[in-house]
Amino acid sequence: MRGLLLSLLLFGTCAPQVAAAGPAADDASDLVAFAADELVYDEPADLVIATGNVVLRRRAQVLTADRIVWDRRAGTVAAEGHVRIGDDRGNVLVADRMALSEDLADGAVENLLVVLEDGGRLAARRGDRRDGATELERAIYSPCAVVDEAGCPQTPLWAVKAVRVRHDPARRRVHYRQARLEAWGVPILGLPRFSHPDSALRNQSGLLSPDLGTNPELGLEIAVPWYWSIAPNRDLTATARIFSAENPLLELEYRHLLTSGPLRVNVRGTWSEGRAFDEDLNVVRTGREAGRWLLEGNGRFAHRGGWRSTFSARLTNDPNFPGRYQISYDTRLRTTYALERQDPGFYAGARGWYVQDLAPGARADRVPVAMPLLDLAWVPRIAPLGGRVRIDANALSLFRTDGQDANRLVASARWDRRLYTRGGQQVTLTGLLRTDIYGVSDSAYADAPVYAGRDGLRGRFVPLGAVDVAWPLAGPLGRGTQILTPRLQLVASSAGRNRGLPNEDSRSIDLDDINLFAFNRFPGFDRWEGGVRLAYGLAWAWTRPRLALSADIGQSLRLTDPEVLFPVGTGLSETLSDIVGRVTLRTGRLGSITQRFRLDKDDLTVRRSELDVTLGTDRTFASVGYFRFNRDIDLEDLVDQEEIRFGGQFALFRYWSVFASAIIDLTSTGEDPFTTNDGFQPVRHRVGFIYADECFDFRFTWRRNYIGNINAPLGNSFSFSLRLKNLGVNPAPGSARVQAGNPMADRGVAR
Repeated sequence: MRGLLLSLLLFGTCAPQVAAAGPAADDASDLVAFAADELVYDEPADLVIATGNVVLRRRAQVLTADRIVWDRRAGTVAAEGHVRIGDDRGNVLVADRMALSEDLADGAVENLLVVLEDGGRLAARRGDRRDGATELERAIYSPCAVVDEAGCPQTPLWAVKAVRVRHDPARRRVHYRQARLEAWGVPILGLPRFSHPDSALRNQSGLLSPDLGTNPELGLEIAVPWYWSIAPNRDLTATARIFSAENPLLELEYRHLLTSGPLRVNVRGTWSEGRAFDEDLNVVRTGREAGRWLLEGNGRFAHRGGWRSTFSARLTNDPNFPGRYQISYDTRLRTTYALERQDPGFYAGARGWYVQDLAPGARADRVPVAMPLLDLAWVPRIAPLGGRVRIDANALSLFRTDGQDANRLVASARWDRRLYTRGGQQVTLTGLLRTDIYGVSDSAYADAPVYAGRDGLRGRFVPLGAVDVAWPLAGPLGRGTQILTPRLQLVASSAGRNRGLPNEDSRSIDLDDINLFAFNRFPGFDRWEGGVRLAYGLAWAWTRPRLALSADIGQSLRLTDPEVLFPVGTGLSETLSDIVGRVTLRTGRLGSITQRFRLDKDDLTVRRSELDVTLGTDRTFASVGYFRFNRDIDLEDLVDQEEIRFGGQFALFRYWSVFASAIIDLTSTGEDPFTTNDGFQPVRHRVGFIYADECFDFRFTWRRNYIGNINAPLGNSFSFSLRLKNLGVNPAPGSARVQAGNPMADRGVAR
């Protein structure tokens, strides 16, 4: 009788017979459920015989077979024919025949296959189940495919063979004794005893996969990481990096997921000789050994009252250490802390900044420390004259060991009202009142005279009024919709408000499509653009499913005499500004192309050009970044240069792909008269390939630095990365991120 379902309780109509069966009857939660095509109960022998698509459920385990005989008197279950037993975690044991205890925890199995939660498979001629664990004799383990695409048998790419194997689901590990690792059936490594996790839950202690590499400065390198799972929310990874040409380096990474948020701390250190420049600017050894280290860390925490804090730290005692050991080529290490609170209509934040300049010849005593940096924003629930009010405040204390010190307090009130005419024009009215107070000392030691203030306490008051009119015009075009938006903005503010004030955060001024309609086109607070000006532009956008094209172009006209404020070459130094714009093409998920430009107002010479291209799919993709600054600005902060960067990955076959990236300096004397480049100077490149299938991942990378300096040695370096699925998965190389989720994720170990 097909579809028959019988539930047998250890307490029920057959309670007397079952009670005699053993201790299992003492637990009222022990429920056995049968489903089969045919079910027979032999009452004299106390046997339950099920045949045809049999399913037996007990607690979290499910047993299926062609035929099952449950001897309730002996407390045994015999299953035969396509036998499978699985648990609630996804582990499945497959066999021809099983003889088990009635709780399915103990028994003997013949011709068995264990399919683990992570996709790995264990096979053996026979095995035993004891207390829920499976013990196998003469077993083989592999997550690799054993049949090809045509369904024919094939030797797995790699496998582990062992005399004895024990799979312990309770501890989520697979243990091996007298094992060997084989590749294409050839033994390559003996493993007397080791173990690895049986699932994707990999926060278990043990060795991670090693990495190999070569470097002209360090020689041959091998990195051996060891992972310690301290608790479900804490771990520590210790990596020994051994070099043939240098002393070893030790790396410790600690991660902790607190109730308030994630924390990560990474320390790298070694004992070695330093590097310095000789009289001919060649890099030489100092001959003095000392401890050299790099500390990195970040975290994000939630506090009471809606406050949250974030920090990021990067500190070193040797400016050449990060680049020399290929940890990072950054020449500035930033350490920051922020305490913030954000509510509807309210924001408050306090920050601190410390920057370590690693560039050759940089003076640490001239690098400023910004602490504290305070910000406050408040939007009260009032609407005077039908508009919106916003109150902002900013305070900064910036000091140097040897240089100009500055303190700043800024407070402003802004009113905005947006109106719509019957013709569809959008009119925005703005009024702004701002007051600044500065305290300056040691201005004679400023980085440059143009950035210096005057010692003492000074202030300024800045009023501003603005009218902004935009007229969106929409209509069909082809198979899409277009929107054409002319825009006109009139801004009036008091001029001459920068005398005697320092310039610390408004130095990188350059007109572009982003700040064309800004009330103050200087970045930061220290410089204010006064006078009366008119900005005008045109925006166009066309969209259709999976395709969008947009373009913006604009210019500004100063209606009052221009101040000697903007450096020549920024596009803002004359009455009529340069022309700026942007063109963007988006093709759904395939990528985008963006071109930004600034054209000289007199002869349309390209003064600034930036191109960003991103195209591709998950496996094949490419990105290109190009910029050219031809501004002729006589400031060290705004030097001209030209550069192209590109990178990409191309999937050759199902498992094979190649990747490459490069940085090329295209600067010539046309952009920078003091450069020694000829217009084509490669900086560095990276080329390699990846082989990744269902059980194996191999990566090869060739890096080359074309320009040698004390932080990035000239020459080639090679790295090799080998991953055997389920036997160890390292975190991403050079990773410095704290994940918002569980920081214990993706840690595979073998020991």
